[in-house]
Amino acid sequence: MEEKKIDQEKKIEQTKEEVKKDLSASKNSIKKFFRNLLDIKHDTDTDRTIESIKNNIVVKGHTAWILVFSILIASIGLNVSSTAVVIGAMLISPLMGPILGIGLSIGINDIDTLRNSMKNLGVMLGISLFTSFMFFSIPLFQEFTKELSSRTAPDVRDVMIAIAGGLALIVAITRPSPQTNTVAGVAIGTALMPPLCTAGYGLAVGNYKYFLGAMFLFTINTIFIALATFVITKYLHFPMVKYINSSKRKFISRLASFIAIIVLGASVFTFYKLYQKNTYNDNVKTYKTAIKGLGYVLIDEDKSDFSFDNKTLELTIFGNVTPTDKKKLNELKFDHSLDDVVLNIQGGKDDSKIISEFQTLRDQVAKSQKLIEGRDEFIKNKDDRIRYLEKELRNVFSNRIPFIKISEEAKINYEALEELSYSNLIKTNFKTVDTLTVFNAKWFDSIPKKEIDIQELKLQKWLKTRLELDTLTVIRK
Repeated sequence: MEEKKIDQEKKIEQTKEEVKKDLSASKNSIKKFFRNLLDIKHDTDTDRTIESIKNNIVVKGHTAWILVFSILIASIGLNVSSTAVVIGAMLISPLMGPILGIGLSIGINDIDTLRNSMKNLGVMLGISLFTSFMFFSIPLFQEFTKELSSRTAPDVRDVMIAIAGGLALIVAITRPSPQTNTVAGVAIGTALMPPLCTAGYGLAVGNYKYFLGAMFLFTINTIFIALATFVITKYLHFPMVKYINSSKRKFISRLASFIAIIVLGASVFTFYKLYQKNTYNDNVKTYKTAIKGLGYVLIDEDKSDFSFDNKTLELTIFGNVTPTDKKKLNELKFDHSLDDVVLNIQGGKDDSKIISEFQTLRDQVAKSQKLIEGRDEFIKNKDDRIRYLEKELRNVFSNRIPFIKISEEAKINYEALEELSYSNLIKTNFKTVDTLTVFNAKWFDSIPKKEIDIQELKLQKWLKTRLELDTLTVIRK
């Protein structure tokens, strides 16, 4: 019994060891799977990537003209609110080159590439702003459209798009075979050109608020795309640029690291402020909805009444606002995370006059509505009467004989005819009523009776054929 017990324990221990080995193998297999799935270091061609980015930094000749035309297309698209046109302009824009160059140069301590990238980015900015400024300087194209208004202020989602887009772009470029569709998609997603065109619009119309807001949006996109490039180049261990002078190398390395830290800190701060502003705006919207749920009516609620910098919210409420109402609304803001927001609540001191005027207007509208309905019925009756008379008139004209024309033709065909007249003869057998067309013909006395009989028969046949009548009689005078 003792031996069996020992054997069972040994088997249990062996089973445990086998299970542990299987679990360990499974963990290693899963780790290997995800490592292979997410690994971007393998097959990264760093030399080709660096060369590719550097080749797209310089703007001159063809690149400059492509930039001008793409900015012009984007400006037209913004002016007519055509998303498709704006997307087309972003696809051909060369703006991404210098931005990638800035991120790469900081990542590999290449001061010459950094200087070149900054210079060319400045040139591109100048060309873009000048082109859009000239386009929007034409009065015909100065309408402030929805597409333009959406590019006057950054949003936290713009930052997230720029980060994700920049990471996707640099990862796509570092592939053994770069994906063109990814590069095109990032150009559309990050939307560098529309803010520049909007900035040019702001300069053209003299609205520097639009200009600064659009340039801030462009700057955010630029910083985070460059930052994403810097992060990936560091992660992939791109080779650092070596200098003969070691002290110079250390200085450049420290300078690049310092710039990277400054940019990173500024980027994190910007992201936090935009996230905070976005959160406050969402809370203000839910707060206003809650106010309306309590029965209050907000006036001009669509206007920009919330100041994030000053933490103030302007509320204009229809009717009298008592101290109790203000207390209730102030207490309500704590339920929507607006504790530090100062409310400025305004309302009409006496709304009885407004209500009376509103009631008067409503009564006038009701009377006008009744009057319009009565006139509509009157017009309908008149229309029905007109349609009936038109129908009767068509019937009259359809039965009317062109007597003058007929008489002229009859005189030509029948020279012996001295006089011709016609009338409609109505007759009845007291069962039915028929209308018979009767022509009265008078012949010259000099014509023999036998000849008149022949001519009269021909005249009757001709008139039936000419007038397309089955019943027609010719009577001799």
